[in-house]
Amino acid sequence: MSRKLRLLICDDHALFRAGMKAVLQERNDVDVVGEAGDGQVALDEVERLRPDVVLMDIEMPRLNGFDATRRITQAHKDVKVLILTMYAEEQLVARCMEAGASGYVLKDVPVSQLTYAIEAVARGERYLSPRAVETVLDDQGQRLERGRTKYDLLTDREREVLKLLADGLSVKEIATRLERSAKTVEVHKYNLMRKLGVHDRSGLVKYAIAHRLVQLPVFDDLVEPRDGSKEPV
Repeated sequence: MSRKLRLLICDDHALFRAGMKAVLQERNDVDVVGEAGDGQVALDEVERLRPDVVLMDIEMPRLNGFDATRRITQAHKDVKVLILTMYAEEQLVARCMEAGASGYVLKDVPVSQLTYAIEAVARGERYLSPRAVETVLDDQGQRLERGRTKYDLLTDREREVLKLLADGLSVKEIATRLERSAKTVEVHKYNLMRKLGVHDRSGLVKYAIAHRLVQLPVFDDLVEPRDGSKEPV
């Protein structure tokens, strides 16, 4: 009997993960070896479990699906990432593939199509849902060219700071989280505003939300950090 395909499910909704696990575990050739509710946990679980395929959502807390995919595929060449999301925008599909994903599937596909996609990427093939294909290929089947975006110009650290700012952390909290000085975080914040063409913290948050880097913020004031201190913008 051949070895079962080892699968890790990464999504921030526990009920969705449970549903996917129940459906996929019915197959004799798939073993759901673990789950992750955020991008950072996904990295840790890949290191611990070494799955064959990671089923990855784009909108993930702490570390978004783009950056989690990039880090997984760079550190573990034998682990394949299959994006499973509700979004079919061209820039999202292209960004995921450029991050190293082997496939891109929409959440409204039949289970049979999803399982086929999982098996395909496990074999080393590429797979795109038909709707996703339409966003990245022209009428002749050639890949549409995508210019570098402002986000592509950011360093890994700048992307991390952007995510934490959008999550509502103050500069001091981010400095503590990253074990860096507040001055260093301020420099990253300044570089983010310069590269993204925005002028304050509110602009950074709006950019992060518009580009699916974070979910809706859980704080009311986009300028004042949640610790109540007045942070310069």
